[in-house]
Amino acid sequence: MNLIVTTAQQTSAAVTLRAQQMAATLGAPFVARHSHSLAALREKYQVSELIVVATDGPTAYTETGKYFFHLSMAELRIKTIVNGKHDHMVAAMGLTAGMSVLDCTLGLATDAIVASFVAGETGKIIGLESSPVIALITRYGLERFTVKSSTDIIEALRRIKVEAVEYSQYLGELPDNSFDIVYFDPMFRQPLYKSSNVNAIRTLADMRELTTAALKQACRVARNKVVVKEAVGSHEFARLKITTAVGGKYSNIKYGIIDCANGGGQLWNV
Repeated sequence: MNLIVTTAQQTSAAVTLRAQQMAATLGAPFVARHSHSLAALREKYQVSELIVVATDGPTAYTETGKYFFHLSMAELRIKTIVNGKHDHMVAAMGLTAGMSVLDCTLGLATDAIVASFVAGETGKIIGLESSPVIALITRYGLERFTVKSSTDIIEALRRIKVEAVEYSQYLGELPDNSFDIVYFDPMFRQPLYKSSNVNAIRTLADMRELTTAALKQACRVARNKVVVKEAVGSHEFARLKITTAVGGKYSNIKYGIIDCANGGGQLWNV
């Protein structure tokens, strides 16, 4: 693994212990920070990626930026929903309170947080993340991040269960009709480089394209729908034979929908 774990220069015994535990979870070396700069540590240990653990949590430093847990657009989207306005992902899913969602590509967890808020206390959200580093940082944030302005958002974070696993493996082990919705937000074939949040994890994320084999498993697992997020102008929906896509008139995002409940998933259920 091209990675080391260290701490901020000003640290405590508790933070150092947390960093050592995270290093053990990742199977990566823990390196005492002392007064070394990150550049010096990269040079000394010949790594391109570092996790720096501080009082407020871990931050991954990569070649394309840094990733620490934050709400990104989730808080704004939730406020929009509370104000009675439309969220395109929620509409594409047909998501309502009490439903279950398997997010196969958890990443920053922005979509999972919105889904958890809408599904509510009686819903179930599980997020799968194949990158051990992203899974570790996202799980830490979901378990510990606080929002002073909203206990409802905090509760939505805490309800999400993170599994550090590749989605094809996880889907293959599930029984039929295990979730209402199965959701994919794969790394776009045509990246939106203006999205600095995603740029920071680009070297950590699974860059493989979504396959029809995965969609077949997903439609077996989904009671209602499989939803795939993609950039406008992408040819992925055509390649995957997804014929229904929705999104905002001025949005650069579309959501492809496979309606598994009403025969729309028969292409993948053969």
